[in-house]
Amino acid sequence: MGKTVEFYFDVGSPAAYLAWTQLPRLCAQRDAELVYKPMLLGGVFKATGNASPATIPAKGRYVDMDYRRYARRYGVPLTINPHFPIITLYLTRVITGVQMRQPERLLALLKAAFEALWVDALNLNQPELTMATLTKAGFEASEIEALVSDPVVKEALKANTEEAVQRGVFGAPTMFVNGEMFFGQDRLEFVVDALG
Repeated sequence: MGKTVEFYFDVGSPAAYLAWTQLPRLCAQRDAELVYKPMLLGGVFKATGNASPATIPAKGRYVDMDYRRYARRYGVPLTINPHFPIITLYLTRVITGVQMRQPERLLALLKAAFEALWVDALNLNQPELTMATLTKAGFEASEIEALVSDPVVKEALKANTEEAVQRGVFGAPTMFVNGEMFFGQDRLEFVVDALG
């Protein structure tokens, strides 16, 4: 398997959620490896001067409507989270740590996090809800806290975020195929074309 799709994402992005619902199937159909690249979207915004569409009310309303259109097209559930924006530092450290230490559990963790935010619309700004979501997905509180406080995990997330910015990423989701960048869940058809 020589083809890869590098998927830079933050679970706090509804567009990243929509892309996540489609990319595994699209990659499987093209015999391509999906490489997950968790990053901190807030860090990317800060480094690039970008901001969430939600910061501009008219644009935010339109983008939410467009996300719903894509959810219908993809046949997936989507609830626009009323608690948005969600501060995802804690969650993204857990995801990074699980990817590093227990990669076989990554997909289950991503499912739990994305669905908690964009199907169940939970307020994961509340630490107790975040912990409940993760323990429901089969993680022990002690192992979660160990990952979140691990300096190696912290550094890996920082490195992923810096790498994303250096590669030209300014938002989520961003995919790379053979070095070519594609931004947004609405560019998946171009990702498929690039995979051949």
